[in-house]
Formats: sequence, structure tokens, C-alpha cells
Amino acid sequence: MVAFGTGDAARAGARALVALLIGVLVVSLLRRSLNKTQRLRPQHLFLLRRGLSYLVIIVAMAWALRELGFELGALLGAAGVLTVALGFAAQTSVSNIISGLFLIGEHPFAVGDIIQVAETTGEVLSVDLLSVKLRTFDNLLVRIPNETMLKSNVTNMTHFPIRRADLKISVAYKEDIARVREIMMSIADKNPLCLQEPRPLFVFLGYGSSALEMQFSVWVKKDAWLDVRNAMYEEIKKAFDENGIEIPFPHVSLYAGSATAPFPVSLVSPPVDRTQ
Repeated sequence: MVAFGTGDAARAGARALVALLIGVLVVSLLRRSLNKTQRLRPQHLFLLRRGLSYLVIIVAMAWALRELGFELGALLGAAGVLTVALGFAAQTSVSNIISGLFLIGEHPFAVGDIIQVAETTGEVLSVDLLSVKLRTFDNLLVRIPNETMLKSNVTNMTHFPIRRADLKISVAYKEDIARVREIMMSIADKNPLCLQEPRPLFVFLGYGSSALEMQFSVWVKKDAWLDVRNAMYEEIKKAFDENGIEIPFPHVSLYAGSATAPFPVSLVSPPVDRTQ
């Protein structure tokens, strides 16, 4: 470190302060400029903004330290040793950062998408270098480390513009399956939010323990999925009531048939010995 006189120290301090102020100004201008661009995805924009900001801050601090008389070579050597020590102490953070770069590069989801990770479902609020933050439907903030995201099965529920709503329906054994299908197709045709292409799908699933099991699927725009699903269940219940279609509850039928006739048994006297 170089020694300064009183006047020189004041001037060096002023130059160091100017260097830091210039760094802050450049960071502010960079962020404003990047925020105006529309050509980058939010994740890429975040990474570029954060990386450039750190680079400018490091350069400004190095400039300020040089003005204060510090030898950059010695500082770089100390920084190298410190970096190695921090690397061993922060292996999890480094793993999360690398995983975050993979997520940003692969782009399996974007800010605003609805995703499911294991048992957690929510809206993506941010994709940072260390973690992904979700807001659940009951307004809870969930932070998931990037390494966990990379190792987990992630379901993006809003990646495509349309989505299928699957409705599970059960009717009594006495009902006509063709009539049930006709009623549900009519309900879908009358609902303006149900898409006609792809067409609604009716699937007979099989014979349940106490009902005929079937699935009725309609395609909707992703933003209307929940509204259409609820509306379709309401309309199906109403139509079944109007047409006398029974929706059974689990039950067991007892059959009281005639009992099997008992095996005939007769007693006979032992044979008499007539030789005596």
C-alpha cells in the first residue's frame, strides 16, 4: 500500500469516491437500458442485468482501491485464496448457481407459468441464480433450490395455449351409456368456452363396484380451465337430474335367494341274521 500525505490522502479519497459514484451511475444506466429491451426473456434479462451489475461494481471497487494506494496484484492473490476457501464452504450455493444457469438456458418454464414440482403447485414469481420462487394458490411463497428443480419432475400446466379438462362421471348400471354420452356432448356444444377442435372426448372406463365409470374430456383455453371444469360439473349434474339419470353412491346389493335343499339322509335298520 502506498503512503500518502494529508493532502494526497484527501485527493485519493475523493478520486476513490468518484470511482464508486461512477460505478453506481453506470449500473443504474445499464439496468434502465436493459429493462426497456423486449428481445430477451425475463430469465435471460435477469441474468444479464445481474452479471453486468456485478462486473461494473467489481471494476469500480478495484479502481477505488487503486486510487487509495492498494496494490491490485496483492489484492487479486488474496481474492484467489478467499475464493478457494469460499468455494469449499459454499458448495451447495455453487451447485444451485450452476443448476440455475441450466434452467435459464433450457427454459422449461417462464415467470407467470403455473408449474407443479412434487407436491407443490403455484405460479412462478422469479427464476434466480440460487432458487425458483413460487406463489401457491393459497398465497404462500415457496422457495425451491435450483438443484432440487433440476433433479425433480416439473410439470408446466400453462406452457401450451390450450389444455384438456378431464371430468370423471359415474352413472347407475340401469342407465343407457349412449344416452349419457349424448347428454354430455350436448352440454359441451352449448358451452362457448369449450373448444370444438379438438373435439370433446367420451371414454367408457369400465364397470365399477357400484356404477358405470366414464370420463368426459373437453379442450379449453388455459386461462379458462378451472372455470370450465366447475361449470361443466354443474351443468352435468343439472342435466342428469332433468333427464332422470341416476348418479349412484357406493352401495352393496344383498341377494336373498332360495337355500339349497339339504342332502337327504335316512336311517335304516341293520339287516337281520336269519341263520341263527
